Amino acid sequence: MTRVVVTGLGALTPIGNDVASFEAGLNSQKIGFEPITYFDADSSGVTLAGQLDNFDPLLFLTKKDTKRMDAFTLYAMYATAQAMEQAGIDDKNTNNDRFGVIWGTGIGGLTTIQEQVIKWHEKGLDRVSPMFIPTSIANMAAGNISIRYHAQGISTTIVTACASSTNAIGEAFRQIKDGYADVMIAGGSEAAINESGIAGFAAISTLSTTTAPEKASIPFDQNRNGFVMGEGSGSLVLESLEHAQSRGAHILGEIVGYGTSSDAYHITSPDPSGDQAARAMELALSEAEISPEQVGYINAHGTSTKANDLAESKAINQVFGQNSNVLVSSTKSMTGHLLGAAGAVEAIATILALNSELLPINVGVTQQDPDCKVNLVNKQNCQQKIDYAISNSFGFGGHNAVIALKRWDD
Repeated sequence: MTRVVVTGLGALTPIGNDVASFEAGLNSQKIGFEPITYFDADSSGVTLAGQLDNFDPLLFLTKKDTKRMDAFTLYAMYATAQAMEQAGIDDKNTNNDRFGVIWGTGIGGLTTIQEQVIKWHEKGLDRVSPMFIPTSIANMAAGNISIRYHAQGISTTIVTACASSTNAIGEAFRQIKDGYADVMIAGGSEAAINESGIAGFAAISTLSTTTAPEKASIPFDQNRNGFVMGEGSGSLVLESLEHAQSRGAHILGEIVGYGTSSDAYHITSPDPSGDQAARAMELALSEAEISPEQVGYINAHGTSTKANDLAESKAINQVFGQNSNVLVSSTKSMTGHLLGAAGAVEAIATILALNSELLPINVGVTQQDPDCKVNLVNKQNCQQKIDYAISNSFGFGGHNAVIALKRWDD
């Protein structure tokens, strides 16, 4: 089977608007939460969100783009421009028929939907914008990326809630591994910090109402009380090893396994047994042909909700053992939860950790939940040279997705 490598990364996150600043934020344990400024959120009971600071779409896009794209598509295009610039893919070194896009988003153009529903309600149906549908539908990030880069292979969208972009990366990996493509753009984007997004998640009691940023998202802590909404995008360029080497590309890492399963349990709650989350991890390790003992780090889904962190801990224990040496952290302690973009941003964080030998610390924990029996990354154990890591994503509806990553070593 074809080996699949990563040659480009792009990140737009609450702790950095490019990969370098994102990595610096991770390494300095930067917390990207601030009072919501996009609208008055007081009546929701939620104070904090992971908003983007100093985001300037015109660095990579045009004014026309900003008028014809919802924010989730703008974020996708911005991160992908970074990844493509690093990868160096163009019409001269790549067959466009074997170049595709698989993108993830949990919700799509929620801001546009909200704006246009308000408009027709207040001003009449004839005032709805002709750009309403082509701006808001969830496939438009993938569509616009494909158009921009003339990627004429598969172009599709994965919508599996918070597992979306990990599923997108996994399915893109399979496209190359199974011989259907040479190059794939994969990732995810989300822009749900608006009245609808915050009110909707607040109504099901998943968001933290804490006002102190350092206490708002504390995965695996005994006092965790919900997640902080984040926004942004992560984009990866994947290639077959042969294609990358043939053009002298700089290789950043290798994807070696992918596992996916369904809890088939509840529309919002994870299966408390963790059985199917564990099976997704086992499937990723099996495809990678590695044992649990070879995995040095897990970038956990770690949402900072009571149910998720406990179920994920049980799943990790099933696969790796309760007293294993595998180190675990959730970067949502710094970025918040980027919903459908979370998996892509966390895959990037994992690749950066494999290369830098510096694992992201599980920030904010002062008292680890004794029922979450995992070995958390802290300041004492974060410097580690590891060969393999996995990144977990679990979504509403019971969607489980895991990718296995390998440090690139010539």
